[in-house]
Amino acid sequence: MTRAGTSDVSKTTFTITDLAREFGITTRTIRFYEDHGLLAPARRGRNRVYDKRDLVRLKLTLRGKRLGLPLTEIRELLDIYDAAHDESEQLSQFLVTLRKRREALEQQREDIEATLSEIRAFESQCKRLLDQGAPAPRGGTRSRTTVRSD
Repeated sequence: MTRAGTSDVSKTTFTITDLAREFGITTRTIRFYEDHGLLAPARRGRNRVYDKRDLVRLKLTLRGKRLGLPLTEIRELLDIYDAAHDESEQLSQFLVTLRKRREALEQQREDIEATLSEIRAFESQCKRLLDQGAPAPRGGTRSRTTVRSD
């Protein structure tokens, strides 16, 4: 690994610090991924030793996280990647996973747009009421205290 962020692919093993530096993450994050079965480094005494397979798995894990995939789905895809003799099974499963994620994001976007529309309507209603000199709220008295924003 080099400090400039490009891998030295001729290197056959990496330390946890090498990987953390390469991907701009913490060693704690790498250990977390290990705990979830995404990485399985060899051990030399008390030291973790990562190989090219771990490097690729970490890269794919981070890519999956950027897409918003849960770790369980990322692990399933990585397991298919490891077991597949050709890429068709992995690509087919990845397409299914991507489609589900896209559909979930599109639904979230629709929900957000509906919520924003409702907020805009309430804002307009509040502004109209204020412009008309809205009466004091029922059940209480209007306070004339000034709120300071120091």
